[in-house]
Amino acid sequence: MNVPIARPSLGTEESDAVASVLASGIIAEGPITRAFEDEFSAYCGTKYAVAVNNGTAALHAALLASGVGPGDEVILPAFTFFATASSVSMTGATPVFADVRRDTCCIDPGSIVENITSKTKAVIGVHLYGHPCDAVTLRELTSDHALTFIEDAAQAHGAMINGEKVGSFGDLACFSFYATKNMTTGEGGMVTTGSDHLHERLRRIINHGQSEKYLHTGIGYNYRMTDIAAAIGRVQLSKLDEFIRARQENAAYFNDHIRVPGILTPGIAPGCTPVWHQYVIRVTGDAPLSREALMAYLKEKEIGSAIHYPVPLHRQPIYDSGLRLPVAEELAASVLSLPVHPGVGADERGYIVECLNEVTP
Repeated sequence: MNVPIARPSLGTEESDAVASVLASGIIAEGPITRAFEDEFSAYCGTKYAVAVNNGTAALHAALLASGVGPGDEVILPAFTFFATASSVSMTGATPVFADVRRDTCCIDPGSIVENITSKTKAVIGVHLYGHPCDAVTLRELTSDHALTFIEDAAQAHGAMINGEKVGSFGDLACFSFYATKNMTTGEGGMVTTGSDHLHERLRRIINHGQSEKYLHTGIGYNYRMTDIAAAIGRVQLSKLDEFIRARQENAAYFNDHIRVPGILTPGIAPGCTPVWHQYVIRVTGDAPLSREALMAYLKEKEIGSAIHYPVPLHRQPIYDSGLRLPVAEELAASVLSLPVHPGVGADERGYIVECLNEVTP
């Protein structure tokens, strides 16, 4: 049995939607992209959604729309994918790294407070692995300090806090539709917001700074999504809740059945409904095998695994200044992702658990 760590869930509906766009002759940004934006904003419960060509573009555009630039600081978690930090650097601002919580792997609000200075312009809260960060606290904290709150929801489409979808808590929120995300357009992204002003700025930023055709009121980029990608996205969005249920069933099974000393299964914070972009165990020093040995063992059993993420951002060569953030470093040294995608059925998840529970030194 071969169980890959990730597999896009695509069918004939997506193929038919793309074929329809190709037949229409409108393959760049057009009416299908606008329909996708409307449907996605309705799904998230936001006033606006702006489609872009990838998740990094979503973050960069959101930061620029917020007025972030040279001389500013943006606080973000040290334990996440590189794009969260690099998008800040792309504006000329400085990323400031906060530590994370051990229980959720998400940014620690206490560490945010410790890092606020007169230069702080915004805070990015990442819903890592599909588990919501403490967005309610972050919304209150940023409001109290007159800061912009940006949700990085690249891994969390459909996740909820107290029944409200992520993407609706921040001033802006950024999603990715990369091939391995919970829903995909191949490459693509989305920015949601409830602000008329931010929405207008986003529209200009992603379209060469144009306020109207051939009238450029600022510097912008070509971050537009194509109707080809949007056609895939609309079908994927219609299937998203089904995908989420499959991931939740798989994660619940793993939590109930993995029984290996020294291997910790992920928890769920009160009020949160994660969507399990990744199912991440922690391989501690008490486990029968080291993390690397466990990965090799799983590979022999044809079970995919991956480390998301082995080097925290504050230790990346471009950002390393000697800063120590103990929880981020501990997680980077112990996390291991197991297959949880909708392609993992009852037989596959049973096989994964069986192999794990047979692990011996």
